[in-house]
Amino acid sequence: MTIRAVVFDVGECLVDETREYGTWADWLGVPRHTFAAAFGAVIAQGKDYRETFQVFRPGFDLTEQREARAEAGQPEHFDESDLYPDVRPTLARLRADGLWLGIAGNQTVRAGGILRDLFTEDVDLIGTSDDWGASKPDPEFFVRVAKVAPYRPDEILYVGDRVDNDLRPGAAAGMHTALIRRGPWATIQWNSDEARKLPTFRVESLAELPGLIEAFNASTH
Repeated sequence: MTIRAVVFDVGECLVDETREYGTWADWLGVPRHTFAAAFGAVIAQGKDYRETFQVFRPGFDLTEQREARAEAGQPEHFDESDLYPDVRPTLARLRADGLWLGIAGNQTVRAGGILRDLFTEDVDLIGTSDDWGASKPDPEFFVRVAKVAPYRPDEILYVGDRVDNDLRPGAAAGMHTALIRRGPWATIQWNSDEARKLPTFRVESLAELPGLIEAFNASTH
């Protein structure tokens, strides 16, 4: 039961997506606060976030529009300034504690390249849904996480901001899970029964994880 590996989701776990979703509102020609309101309403109804785009442009194809943005010189982008402030210190502390670290989320090939530029020296693995041909919450995504991590599923902690995409399938795969309270999903889902009962840890900041993991591991001996 000892936690030996920690794998992080990307959006709203490591990366603040405020700027990215703002650029989508701009691309659609919609006020940013209006797009954000619709986004929250879609999530609160338990729908796929991509339904937000259909509110403003029925038939919207996200993959095609990503390509159109790239061709227009406006590709998806995030950088060091978009990382949450607790990310670098937490990774450094967990690494110093001897834990194996990974990053795995529903990301494009382009985003995977950005992640590798940002985190190559900080983690042992970076995997994306485009790399693996499986997107969360598909169980196959977590099968792939378990295959690449050098430990059993019950020795892996998966950290994410969503009950539906991260905690539920991660736990079903036999992993420990941590829910980080930030971003629209965690804000909306935080007080649900599943969000209270399912995760191994509930945290307001990634900075809480090293101490929690250390205490958890000590309790198993």
